[in-house]
Amino acid sequence: MNYTIKQVSEMTGLSIPTIRYYDKEGLLPDLQRKESGYRIFSDRDLEAIDLIGCFKESGLTIREIRHFMSLVRQRDVTLDERLAIYQTHIARLEEKLAAVQNALEHSRRTLAFYEIAAKTGSEETAKDLYLARYGEENG
Repeated sequence: MNYTIKQVSEMTGLSIPTIRYYDKEGLLPDLQRKESGYRIFSDRDLEAIDLIGCFKESGLTIREIRHFMSLVRQRDVTLDERLAIYQTHIARLEEKLAAVQNALEHSRRTLAFYEIAAKTGSEETAKDLYLARYGEENG
């Protein structure tokens, strides 16, 4: 199926200038154009845009994403390098997930403290009650 840039923008939530930027940066290597120059997006281009979003979310730079897309064009000869990139990608996501989980746990402990403080009207009282309830290791 083929899509216009406006349709792709609506489907992905990306702005039209962002999609044009991805094209200009070589991140959509197989993107077709009409004779008039208008971009024609395929389902494969949508998959590429989704992949770009995942890579960006894990911290890859545009340069790194462009490199990966150039490897895709080279087909099977680059499988090992693409595998290594994905291994790094997964490791980055796991690190980010662990950091977010730590922040969430810290925030939950802090929330519990402030809930006690709000009920008692005193941070000092809350500290004692919090430590009695949750222990020293969370303090």
